Amino acid sequence: MASLKRGISDVETGKEDHIELPPASKRRLNGPSISLPLPSFSTPSRPPPFQQPYQLKTFSYVSEPSKSDPSTHVRALEWSNASMKYYVQPPKGANLAYGYERWIKRPEERGRLDGLLEACTKYECEGERRRADVITWRGVITKILTAPYEDRDGWELNVMYVDGTLYFEEHSSEEKLQEKSSISGKQRLMTYYGYAFESYCTSDVPSNHPSTSSNRERNGWGGDVDTNVQWCSIIKTKLGDSRIIIGGEVDCVRDRYTGQPDTFMELKTSISIRPGNTIDEARFEKKLLKFYFQSFLLGVPEILVGFRSPSGYIQTIQSFRTMDLPRMVRGKPGAWDPAVCLSWCDQAFDFIKRHIQDVAGTSNKDNGEAKQPGEESGMVSRATFKPGVGLSVRLLDNIEVEDVMGGEDRVGFLPRWYWEHVKGKEDPVSSKDAPTKRGVSSTGDGTSQKWAV
Repeated sequence: MASLKRGISDVETGKEDHIELPPASKRRLNGPSISLPLPSFSTPSRPPPFQQPYQLKTFSYVSEPSKSDPSTHVRALEWSNASMKYYVQPPKGANLAYGYERWIKRPEERGRLDGLLEACTKYECEGERRRADVITWRGVITKILTAPYEDRDGWELNVMYVDGTLYFEEHSSEEKLQEKSSISGKQRLMTYYGYAFESYCTSDVPSNHPSTSSNRERNGWGGDVDTNVQWCSIIKTKLGDSRIIIGGEVDCVRDRYTGQPDTFMELKTSISIRPGNTIDEARFEKKLLKFYFQSFLLGVPEILVGFRSPSGYIQTIQSFRTMDLPRMVRGKPGAWDPAVCLSWCDQAFDFIKRHIQDVAGTSNKDNGEAKQPGEESGMVSRATFKPGVGLSVRLLDNIEVEDVMGGEDRVGFLPRWYWEHVKGKEDPVSSKDAPTKRGVSSTGDGTSQKWAV
């Protein structure tokens, strides 16, 4: 198999514009075919430019009693800011186990793109949707970006390439979903700690509003945790030559909502760092990589970390500026470099797209071809990452695609209604959304500023 590594001279002289793929005749249509090795850390990376994220639209998931079983709750999508929260100062010594027995936990499900895709058909997003090279959730791109430094957990993504756009969804087998649903009591409690911290830190109204204190319990508790409730932001950005639409949950805003991410906040918990304990420090600095990119991708400028005791009580809180995190770890043993991650992600997009084009016979949307072979059947590929090894991509067979569809009305993993919308087989979704309940409507033409590393 031909090597996929770029020579240093090729990069410097611009001789190689893309990754060379082995001839199709030497590769199998099913099963692992070609791999993208992990990048070298010895040669400093010059990252591709990353455009400052610009918000296109927001929506809310709200919690409603199930029609079939009113004792349980389900989430419903609403075109409003009903689930938006404002930051309030959490109390000292907050008990993160409080309210655990009343936790309404949304069942583990496949990581579908449906809500994001519905937003992409609205008038604020439709133009950008047509130009996008990548559409997915923030968590998916975070996995790709942080892969060079991941040494424990592998992952699998389902990928479709439709009309020049790559769609990614996280692949979750039934076994994996069952495993997540049956985590131990201790693991489940520690997962809850993060949600409880959000309750202590958020309110339905700004902190200076007269009703803020009256809406909270004496211990500062903001309300029982219901993970059906989410406020989501849809942003556009660009990595290198790839235009990207990303959807992600936003924890809260500081003081006011401007219609853009400049007042967004990300809330995190972490076990307290013992004074002088270098192992604790190194462990936290490694966590900062994921903290950084989760916020960086949506343009979130501030991350608030609640440091807790082993028994689940908040001991201190600290605010970090997202753009300061790389400098905090620079030069330290085992430090991560965002430039390496951005370069790897840019290369991974190119690698996956070219592999799918070559194997499935698809072509770039700019070449003017009327038909792209294989698209009518909803071809799905599987991108698999193995820590310490790299990324491989293969085309799924019909049985595997049926498993991805999960018995739902889909073409591959895309909802059929969205597929027909993209293919022009149905009228666009109405642009007349329900009126926004709170906050500012988010529309505009975007920005060319760089959200630099």
